[in-house]
Order: sequence, then structure tokens, then C-alpha cells
Amino acid sequence: MVRSSVLGFPRIGANREVKKAVESYWAGKISADELTKTASQVKIASWNAVKSQGVDLIPSGEFSLYDHVLDHSAAFNVIPNRYQGLGLSPLDVYFAMGRGRQADGVDVPACEMKKWFDSNYHFVVPEFSEQTDFKLNFNKALEEYEEAKAAGIVTRPVVLGPVSYLVLGKAAKDAKPGFQPISLLPKLLPLYHKLLSDLKAAGVESVQVDEPVLVLDSAASLEKEYTAAYTELAPVAPKIVLTTYFSRLDSNLNFVVKLPVYGLHIDLDRAPGQLQQVVDAVKNTNLVLSLGLVSGRNIWKTDFAAALNLAKVAVNALGNDRVIVATSSSLLHTPVTLASENKLTAEQKDWFSFATEKAHEVATIAAVLSDSQDAKVAAALEANKASIAARRAFEANSDDTVRKRVAAITPDQLERKSPFAVRKEIQAKHIQLPKFPTTTIGSFPQTKEIRLARAKLGKGELTTEQYEEFIKKEIETVVRSQEKIGLDLLVHGEPERNDMVQYFGEQLHGFVFTQNAWVQSYGSRYVRPPIIVSDVSRPGPMTVKWSSYAQSVTEKPMKGMLTGPVTILNWSFPRADVSRELQSKQLALALRDEVVDLEKAGIKAIQVDEPAIREGLPLRRADWDAYLKWAVDSFKLSTAGVSDTLQTHSHFCYSDFDDIFPSIQRLDADVISIEASKADMKLLNTFKHYGYSNQIGPGVYDIHSPRVPGAQEIKDRLKAMLDILPDSLLFVNPDCGLKTRGWKETEASLINLVEGAKWARENYA
Repeated sequence: MVRSSVLGFPRIGANREVKKAVESYWAGKISADELTKTASQVKIASWNAVKSQGVDLIPSGEFSLYDHVLDHSAAFNVIPNRYQGLGLSPLDVYFAMGRGRQADGVDVPACEMKKWFDSNYHFVVPEFSEQTDFKLNFNKALEEYEEAKAAGIVTRPVVLGPVSYLVLGKAAKDAKPGFQPISLLPKLLPLYHKLLSDLKAAGVESVQVDEPVLVLDSAASLEKEYTAAYTELAPVAPKIVLTTYFSRLDSNLNFVVKLPVYGLHIDLDRAPGQLQQVVDAVKNTNLVLSLGLVSGRNIWKTDFAAALNLAKVAVNALGNDRVIVATSSSLLHTPVTLASENKLTAEQKDWFSFATEKAHEVATIAAVLSDSQDAKVAAALEANKASIAARRAFEANSDDTVRKRVAAITPDQLERKSPFAVRKEIQAKHIQLPKFPTTTIGSFPQTKEIRLARAKLGKGELTTEQYEEFIKKEIETVVRSQEKIGLDLLVHGEPERNDMVQYFGEQLHGFVFTQNAWVQSYGSRYVRPPIIVSDVSRPGPMTVKWSSYAQSVTEKPMKGMLTGPVTILNWSFPRADVSRELQSKQLALALRDEVVDLEKAGIKAIQVDEPAIREGLPLRRADWDAYLKWAVDSFKLSTAGVSDTLQTHSHFCYSDFDDIFPSIQRLDADVISIEASKADMKLLNTFKHYGYSNQIGPGVYDIHSPRVPGAQEIKDRLKAMLDILPDSLLFVNPDCGLKTRGWKETEASLINLVEGAKWARENYA
């Protein structure tokens, strides 16, 4: 019998219960016990949802109040010294590590965040040194297994593997030069030994141990560590299903198949081409093969016929008992359920499958492979066949005008009229910014009043005219605040925007939108990605009206704000029937028209954000060049249609950019702003290594934390920057947009930022 498995489920709750409870706890409105109660209710609802779809192996242990990697750090006592001895409860220490804390005499910044491989999920980076004092503070996997069992549900615990946990971490500031976290593996393994042996003693049959770094090129050097780890752990653990996702194993498969584990999971959504190689490698072993046939990363209904064809390759070689049908990865990256979507058309709804529906898909595929005679399974198979046929018929339609325009793109459309050195002098006279110009990344606080007005507009309780008058007042408030603080290059604050991607998608042809398809980005920050369903084009201006209005109420220069083509693509659910390159270039042409219109309207600087350009980088280096070629070209296509007087900006955050910095340079933006403060300013070493000729604004403070940086803190960061960067190129700005922050902390932080810039002007004249 072929079994079915889900690798993880969204932990936000069907109605975002976790977000509401966590933020209520932070605000002091509910107790820790009340937060725990809500979390328990969401976990039990999730387990029941998966069970109700007929899935055999139900995940537990992967729920989190903030981040699953942070959960492991808290469990293993990987708590930096700055969070200890503050008189905080373990829960408050946990949240302080995730988001910082500035209250009751405690002032600590948050830990660094990074993107989880090539997804838009952010994890909290563990910090290690020779002094790391590993302890098993609690066994979360066991606690949740027992919790599920008490609710009448048998689950398969999920644990992040020891090698991946260490490799995903970084050397702490107190580590010696050259220290590598993986060197701590012998000290860490006893904790995993205890954790896993306790699971086995509790009656756990099998455990999912995630080792996602196995799909990276760098894992080739870790054979010794993997062998040592699993040779020690396998004898004391439940049956270990070693789990990989997001890419292919390639040559790492050679040592993986020798590890003494029960099973191996591979991702056949992102890397279907690896199937035959893996089947051949495991055929003469005892390994059970878990097939990631149902995508954990997109929302398209699975094509059962195609999935069954792949599965039969494994079943025919290994037999039913050695095959598991699974999601490709955790369903963390998908919305909870399609059932709550009431505004999609019947045709559109039939295209999609969210987490709950994907659980049903894996169960159905497994049942078909097991020769089920259940009439419901047969009916599901036929219904899927009809759905896929209808979608393919829709996909056959295309917008000839859009396709022809993409085909007609020429190399000269990717280049500005003059090189940066020439543009810089022209722009200096045109915009007239001071040395060390101050600016922000775009958004200002989205207050309750803004959200309420937007909701009233949607319900018809405000007319369009009333809503637009409200937005004008909000923009003027933002402009006056910036003028009072003393910022140099202003923004309009984006009060009219619900999301930096959704806002644009709603004004472009080719997108559809959901009501409740929320996905966790980090902590309590959830996003509702739009869905690209057909060719993309711009029917008319999207931002010109509000940027022009903002410029009309100030004498200072106003910066237009756009989201770049690669980020719109990566932060949407993209089409699966055409290439990402085609979709990106369609978006780029739409944005190119918007950039040109903004310049015609008198806007002197335009920021085209590309925070997801690094995120979209393939995990295997062999695939980098092709991606970077079309990704960089897409950005250049969107920004190169303007005169030399127009100053182009772009923004990047929360990824490792050092390995693609030459491509960042090739973007040829006049100014880039880039997250730096949360990453301990390590990006400065990248600038030192490569050099950078255009203007640049490394973030001087972290906006994902509510704490206010002191003026001296900002001055110290500017000094560190100026030890490496030419003073003629430096902009002064925060790490990211201010949408999630409150007004009080925003103004206090920006006042200190301006003070830092004034200090720099006085000391680096």
C-alpha cells in the first residue's frame, strides 16, 4: 500500500488566529496562557484538517508562534548572551530574539533574519560560538506529538536536522576568527540523541528530519558530518525519513543513499528531473522513497495524470510498500483552505488548490496507486481530469499584443542613455540633494484609520471621492512629518496601498485576487499573494496620481515608489504553464510605461524595489547565470526608458547578496538601498571586496523591530560605512519600509537618523 504524507501545514490558523493572538500578547491584552490556548486550538484544527482528507502521515512539531528555526534555538539553549539575565520569561526572551525588545529598562535588538532558501519566508538566524552552551530546554516535537495524541490523532513529528540547523546559523560576534558552526556538531548531537530517543520511547513510529541544505552545492563537503550524525542518531530514533526540498540532490545523492535512515524524501515539484537518478540509487537499498508530487509552493491544482506517471516510475521499481506520496515541502508557503474563497469565479476556483485541498490530493494519488476501488477516489480522478483540461484550454489563450512586445525587446532598451558618472552630475544639479542625503524606503505606518478607511471603501461605506480625500490628507500628513524631521528626499508614504505587490497586481491585467489566502512571511507578518493567471499588461497609470499629488504639496523632491518585476513575480503565485522569464518581462514592460509616465509628471527620482531578486536565485549554482540574465534584464528594461536627469533607486533586503553582487552592480541603478543593520553590517565587507561605483544606502537601523535606535548607534554605523564607502556615494536610510511600525517609534527613529546624517556632514565635509 502506498501511503500519503503532508510535510507541514500552515500555522497561522484559518482566520489568522495566531497573528491576532501573538500581537495581542505583545500589546499586553492577553496572557501567555491565553496565547498558548489559541495556539493549541489552531494546532488541533490543523491536525484534524489533514486527517479529514485521508492523509496517513500527519505532521506535528512544525507549528510555531514566530519561526520554527527560532523554536530550535530556544529548545537547544542557543540564546545569545544579550538576551539573558534580563528578567524576562522564556516566552519573552523568545520574542525578543525574533523582534527585539525596548521596554521596562530592556533594550535589545532582534536577531538577524534571512530568507528560507528561495522562498519569501524569513527565518531567525541562530548564532554560534565556541562558548555556545547546548541544553535541551524542552522537547517540542514530543510535546506536540503527545498533544495530538491526546486529541485522538497519531502524527509524525517534524524536526529540523542537526546539520542543516548548524549550517543555517552564523558565527556570533564572540566567536574566534575562522569559526564554523558545523564544528559544534559533536556537542549538538547528544541533544538530538535525547530528543529522538524520547520520541521513540513515547511510541513514535517514524520522524521527519528535515535536511534542506542537502539540495545545496555546499552540502557536497558535508558527507563526513552527515555520516557521523545519522550513524549516531538512527539506532536510537524512530524511523527517520530524511527530508529534502526546493531543489535536487545531484551528486549529494551518492552519500545520502548510504546513510542509515529509513526513508528519503525528494521534491518532484521543483526538481522532477531527479526522479530516475534517485530511483536507480535507492533500488538496491532498503530505503523508502517519499515523492514530493503535490507542490508545497504554489496554489495550482495538481495534474493527477502527470503526478501518477511520475509516481509509477518509483512504484514499478520499488513496489507500493516502499513509496510514499507527499507534498513537495511543508504547506507553510500556501494558504490554509480554498473553502473560504467566495469571490473567485467558479472557473477560477476550479484552477486552485490550497493546503487543505493539497492534503486531499496526496491522499487521492496514494489511493489510486494502491488500486483503491473507492467510488469517491474514481470520481476525484475524473473531476481532476476535467479541471486540468479546462485550465489548459484557458492557458491556450494569449494576448498577442503583449507577446509581440516582449518578442520585440532590443538590447538598447536595457541601457540608460549615459553611464552613471555622467548621470550623477546631471542629477546632482537637477535634484539638488545635500551630502549624505536622507530618505526612507517608501512606506510609512499603516494605521488603523487607514485600514478602516480601505475596508469601508470595499464595503461601500465610503465613496471613491471620500476615500481619495482621506488618502490626500494622509499623504500630506506624511509629507509634513518628513519636512519637520528634516528628511531630504521624500516619499508619499503609500497610504493607498494594501501591499507592495497586491496593489500593483490589482491594477494590471492578468492577475486574480483572494479574500483569505494569507501566507506567513515572518513572525506575525502575513501576506496575501496575488495570482498570475494570464498575460500581464498595464491598462493605465498606477501610481502617477498619488506621487504627483505628494509632489504638489512640497518643495522638496518626491520619490516615486514601484515594486520591481522580479519581486512582483516572486511574491505572487506565478503561472506554471509559461516561463518565469516571460512573466517577468511582461511585468517589466508594464512598469517601464509607469516609470516613463512618472517622469513626465515631474517626479525626479523613482525607486523600483527588488528585494526578491536574490530570493529567486536557483539553489544550484549551475542554474544561476540563466536566472540572473533575465532577472537583471527585467529590472533594466523597467527603468531604462527615462532621461539622465531621472534618478533611479532600488531596494534589497534580508538575503545574502555577496555572491550575486556583480549582478547587483549590473542593474545600474543610480542609488541602491540595502538591508545592513540586522546583519551586523557584514555587507560592508562585500562592498570592500567588490567596490561599488554608484550611490548606495546601507540601512542604518532595523525597522522590523519596534525599538528606537539611539543617535549614537546610527553615527557608529555611519562611521563603519564611511571606513569603506566613499562619502560622495552614501545615502542615509533605514533598512526597509516603515509600514509595520507605529508613528511614535517611526518619528523618533527618523529624528535620530537625520541627526546622524548631520553629524556625518560636519565630520566628513
